[in-house]
Amino acid sequence: MNAIISASELADELAGAHPPVLLDVRWQLSTAKAAGAPPFDGRAEYAAGHLPGAVFVDLDGELASAPGANGRHPLPDIGEFGAAMRRAGVSQGRPVVVYDGGQGWAAARAWWLLRWTGHPNVRVLDGGLPAWDAPLSTEVPTPAEGDFAPVPGAPGLLDADGAAALARSGVLFDARAGERYRGEVEPIDRVGGHIPGAVSAPTAENVAPDGRFRPAEELRARFKALGATEDGAVGVYCGSGVSAAHEVLALAVAGIPAALYVGSWSEWSSDPARPVAVGPDPQ
Repeated sequence: MNAIISASELADELAGAHPPVLLDVRWQLSTAKAAGAPPFDGRAEYAAGHLPGAVFVDLDGELASAPGANGRHPLPDIGEFGAAMRRAGVSQGRPVVVYDGGQGWAAARAWWLLRWTGHPNVRVLDGGLPAWDAPLSTEVPTPAEGDFAPVPGAPGLLDADGAAALARSGVLFDARAGERYRGEVEPIDRVGGHIPGAVSAPTAENVAPDGRFRPAEELRARFKALGATEDGAVGVYCGSGVSAAHEVLALAVAGIPAALYVGSWSEWSSDPARPVAVGPDPQ
């Protein structure tokens, strides 16, 4: 099953007899406090217009637990996550399509969580809301309670020790911008740099200027040039486990399975005992 769906394909499915559950996960990594602007409000954006039938899901409150020692976006409490998905109408036997404002990071986080906890049919709207050219709705739906019961444990989750080991024995991608990987700037976390052995693979290079994923063959060529293979061990991290989910999604489009280090750099760098590499070289 493809991990992404185009706007035209989604329109056809929504018009069919068995439409998918739609989740709106608009979110942005806010730098508003530093810039003096109001913070991004995904719920307000949703209220102003969303895909007909879509239910809003809050990334910070429902797809992550509170920031702490495990990073800025640790795994959510599984019971609370399951309850949130059921309120949104998610059921085990019904397809789910997730979208956000176009960046794709938040939608990919929801995609990854649902897949990791056992949902068999989840896709991301390629290009997000900007790719949708039909009218939007301001009507807030009241979906019937779903029956999805999350069962975590599917392959694809890394902790700090697992990420460190993978950087030595397989391929660990750092999905952040190159300047953060190299340690030239660090606007958020305690220290700049990267996990020793990790390879720089910025998420932004997985998409075209319109925000849609590059063709699968281009993505496959990109990741293979960086050392990844379909049958090798591959993992991804970023700043807090959100944009890295987008890279795991891009790898899935390319046909390369990959694990996610959810704690990512926000967890890794919080412990002064963990080693930090700087510069363009993985080591």
